Amino acid sequence: MSELVIAVDHGQGDLTGQLTRALRGAVRDGRLAAGARLPATRRLADQLGLSRGVVVEAYAQLVAEGYLVAVHGSGTRVAPGVARPPAAGLPEPPAPPPPYDLKPGTPDLAAFPRAAWLAAGRRALAAAPHDRLGYNDPAGLPELRAELAGHLGRVRAAAAGPGDVTVVSGVAQGLALLIRVLAGHGHHRFAVEDPCSPGTLSLLRAHGVEPVGVPVDADGLDVAALAACGATVVVVTPAHQYPTGVVLAPARRAELIAWARESGAVVVEDDYDAEFRYDREPVGCLQGLAPDLVVHLGSLSKSMAPGLRLGWAVLPERFAADFRHAKRYADLGTGVIEQLSFAELLAGGGYDRHLRTVRAGYRSRRDALVDALRAELPAAEVPGVAAGLHLCLRLPPGRGEPEVVAAAAARGVRVEPVAPMRLSPGPPALALGYGLLPEHRLRRAARLLALAVAGP
Repeated sequence: MSELVIAVDHGQGDLTGQLTRALRGAVRDGRLAAGARLPATRRLADQLGLSRGVVVEAYAQLVAEGYLVAVHGSGTRVAPGVARPPAAGLPEPPAPPPPYDLKPGTPDLAAFPRAAWLAAGRRALAAAPHDRLGYNDPAGLPELRAELAGHLGRVRAAAAGPGDVTVVSGVAQGLALLIRVLAGHGHHRFAVEDPCSPGTLSLLRAHGVEPVGVPVDADGLDVAALAACGATVVVVTPAHQYPTGVVLAPARRAELIAWARESGAVVVEDDYDAEFRYDREPVGCLQGLAPDLVVHLGSLSKSMAPGLRLGWAVLPERFAADFRHAKRYADLGTGVIEQLSFAELLAGGGYDRHLRTVRAGYRSRRDALVDALRAELPAAEVPGVAAGLHLCLRLPPGRGEPEVVAAAAARGVRVEPVAPMRLSPGPPALALGYGLLPEHRLRRAARLLALAVAGP
């Protein structure tokens, strides 16, 4: 260590005492970590404008107290085990991950296409004009909005041109901005599917909206119950409902659009993992059926990585200007480098190639987990369709969520109870993610989970 930030006031006297106290405090609060080598006495004296004898005396005092150790040929170092323990109220270090983490909705971050992303970024930056690195349209770069409109039209049957797309920092930001915009248009009562993503519930409440739950059955959202609840906005996951895994049936889609048109309501479509459908081609998005009634939200959080904080919103014309205004004053626009890179990845086909690769892997993982659960837990049910990054497991009669979750955790298996996702009581169930673990570990997790369900 050649430099050490220590304050000594030459006008206060007792320079040796000041230096000793300052060094002692730096060791105690962890600024000088165990094993750290202190500057040579002559160097520290020159740095602080002290005589070398003052530094020698301070070092010697702290060696005597046990804060420092002096080893011939190795200099003076901080002794082990003398740092003060963390103060009360500070956050604890994160717990180590469980051996079998079935957290739902988490993609395989090791599958992120680093080489393709870096190559796309290099090409995009090399070609981008200098003004692209300045303040741009907060709705997003025109090249990305054009690529997104084409991609969504091709793979999700969306009815959108580049001018209909706004780039956002994930679905969470899109929904947060939308709450503000819709309130300005007189929409204050929001309905959600019941059960629903706990993140959506928390976000709505954080922005002053108390959501109204609408039941979900084997065909998806109960539109008759929605019509009776008095909401003028509903947030839905029609492609693969979270957490039950069901798909909104064609008749329900028609009913939902008719409800919105007749009542002047707005449908907010969270298309969160529609890229991953394993038993057949994905169904088209709701927005393509009624672009004047549906707000379509999507992101890269499941298909690539949530840390990118990159998503999009496709809005009806009557909300688009207000939404772009809200985006401008939220953050002046999403990061340009990420936008350029993703636009290049889309244009060059790299995103489609990535989706084909990870889709095959996730399908194998889902099949492995479902087959193992059917073998190990034949009394439990797995509703929904083969899609997404999670499945719903209905527990057999007589078993409750809390005891099963605790028993699974004791065996090193993390699972999520569905009860916190409900606004009204429902049958006990678990949400299980399969994005993080390979097939053999998913099979082992199913065996351990079966033991947890069986109980003591």
